[in-house]
Amino acid sequence: MLSLRIALRYLFAKKTHAAVNVISWISVAVVAVASAAIVVVLSVFNGFTDLAVDHLSVLDPPLKVYPSSGKVIGDADSLAAVIGRTAGVDAVMPVIEERGLLVSGTHQQPVVFLGVEDDFTVLSGIDSALVDGVASFMTTDGRDCMSLSVGVAVATGLRASSVGQAALYVPRRLGKIQPSNPATAFRGDSLVVSSVFQVNQPEYDNEFVIIPIGAARRLLDYDAEATAMNVYVSSKADAGKVADILRSLLGSGYEVKDRIGQQEKSFRMIAIEKWITFMMLAFILLVASFNIISTLSMLVLEKRDNLDTLRCLGAPRQMVSRIFVWQGWLISFIGALIGLVLGVGLTLAQQYGGFIRLNADPSSLTVAVYPVRLAFADLLVLVVVAAFIGLLTSRVTAYFIRNQLK
Repeated sequence: MLSLRIALRYLFAKKTHAAVNVISWISVAVVAVASAAIVVVLSVFNGFTDLAVDHLSVLDPPLKVYPSSGKVIGDADSLAAVIGRTAGVDAVMPVIEERGLLVSGTHQQPVVFLGVEDDFTVLSGIDSALVDGVASFMTTDGRDCMSLSVGVAVATGLRASSVGQAALYVPRRLGKIQPSNPATAFRGDSLVVSSVFQVNQPEYDNEFVIIPIGAARRLLDYDAEATAMNVYVSSKADAGKVADILRSLLGSGYEVKDRIGQQEKSFRMIAIEKWITFMMLAFILLVASFNIISTLSMLVLEKRDNLDTLRCLGAPRQMVSRIFVWQGWLISFIGALIGLVLGVGLTLAQQYGGFIRLNADPSSLTVAVYPVRLAFADLLVLVVVAAFIGLLTSRVTAYFIRNQLK
């Protein structure tokens, strides 16, 4: 590899004109900074994704089973028994999710209500998200209770108390409707407000209400139906493996989703933002890499006498051209390697040291430092992109160098 050895010598040897050396290392530095920025930015997006997953874990179970077609699971208790016998499953809970209208005095608020069983408070850990009251779905005198999200509580003026009642209405599914009395088109139930929660997720905090599953079934004229099954995985089991087992066991009639899958739209937007940002930074890296061409052009002028000597010794034009192709590869590789090490170092320092903090009142924040997480897949993507850009740059470089050697 004579061309590579000469390229290494040209890169590190002292040049006649100091400006050529400076410009060469500026090209390396620009590629390094762009590469480090890609690592850091992708790690920040990973951190915010993890933060969103942590917030979702309060209400979303580790796994959730939905019917593949239709909206309702007919015999939820039988399905719960089948799922409950699966290895790694700690508990199973049928739930009902539907839209309704919450009415309190003169206030009317469209809501999404979730019907759950009594042990939801233990399985979900909703106690950690309460801002008012106690998570309970039945009063001491047997009345049904509900837990409101903070957005619904503010919109309706309700708060947790034994007298804070509100009526929940849904369109009637069964029975006849009297056109002369529009109220017969709806079924309603009155519930006591037992608590108010906040999980810092707009889709939950703005319009969510949690009620007993018995009340939800009465409103919707259900017997043993459910719209989904919450599956809680034991601490020693891997949720991904349990999900694979359930998919194989339940067949094509049901879909099994993890927490990210349950909030697919939200996480899709995060992923889109992440990779659009990556494409922008990759374009900056590409532009920075094309500075190598001008650097190599100056190096050709610097080494013109050496090149003439090589040609006189019998070196073909292709070999001389490969010297500068290797030179371009080396500048790209060294810059990308430095950037990779720098980006990984900064990310790990933030991930474990948290030296960059958010500028706001710590009491109003759920996290005090910028969340980051280093992912091997992101580093692999950067290596592939840097290799592709290096290849593209070397091809363009070879074209221009051959023209200058004629």
